[in-house]
Formats: sequence, C-alpha cells, structure tokens
Amino acid sequence: MHDVRLSKRMSHALRHEPWLYELELDEEGWTPVADLLAALGVRRERLEEVVRDSPKQRFELAGDRIRARYGHSVPGRIERAPGVPPAVLHHGTAASVADRIRREGLRPMRRQYVHLSVTREMAQSVGRRKGANPVVLAVDTVAARAAGVEFLRGNEFVWLAVSVPAEFLR
Repeated sequence: MHDVRLSKRMSHALRHEPWLYELELDEEGWTPVADLLAALGVRRERLEEVVRDSPKQRFELAGDRIRARYGHSVPGRIERAPGVPPAVLHHGTAASVADRIRREGLRPMRRQYVHLSVTREMAQSVGRRKGANPVVLAVDTVAARAAGVEFLRGNEFVWLAVSVPAEFLR
C-alpha cells in the first residue's frame, strides 16, 4: 500500500523546501539517502516502498542517492536529460485559464518546468486538481521539436518543457 503521507513529506523535502530538512540538492536534484532518512526519521525500507509503490513515480533512487523526478519549485533549475517524447503529449488545466494558455502558450508558473502527461486520462486527472471541469490541451511535440522546443524526460508518464508556445497546442 502506498504511504501517501510519507510521499508528501518526501515531495516537500525534495521538491520544495529542502533547506527546512537541512538537505543539499546537487544540480540534478540528488541528495544522500542517509540525509533524507535522518531528516524524516524513517527507515530505508519505508522509503524504498514509497519509491517503488508511488503510482506517479515521483522519486528516483540510485544507490545511496535519491531525488524527486519532477515538480521542483526550489531556486535554480534542476537539470534533466532531453529526449524524444511521443508525438502528442497532454496538459490538464482549469477551464478558467485554458483560453489564456491557448493565446500565450504553456509556462511553468511557480515550477521549473511545464508538466506534460503521456495520456489524456492522466492530464485530466491532473487538471481535476486545478478545477472541477478540467480542459485537456494536446501538444504537437513533432512540430514543437522541429521549431526548437526541447522536451525533457520526467519519467515514463511525465515529460517536461521550459515552455510550449501556443501554436503547438490544440
């Protein structure tokens, strides 16, 4: 069973306010597992369960290091590896801002990157967190890449971009 409470604490520590937990993130967002375990007062087994069982695969463990894969709001950009996404990605948002996004494009707002979902259903789920009747926008990644938009891999379900101009949205 997924430990939502611990997952939220890990997200807060690794994505938003690492300094409150006395954590130092490197330029790729990694921090020592031992430091996170000490800060949260949990055993490695529980941490590994959260990483393994998280339905959204928010965390990545590599030996004695851990990081959040995406969603950072810390100062300074966490560097991600570029990749070739599916031909179409999706972005779920509140109906109240959809027209503005269609005019101005997607921007990261308070995050470091724009988050894009692999499936329409996932984008709709994300959009529901922003409003009762979400709007799902499709991103033409083929045309966007041809125009120079770089897409970065978040995980198998989420792709990231610094921004996506309106001309690539439908």
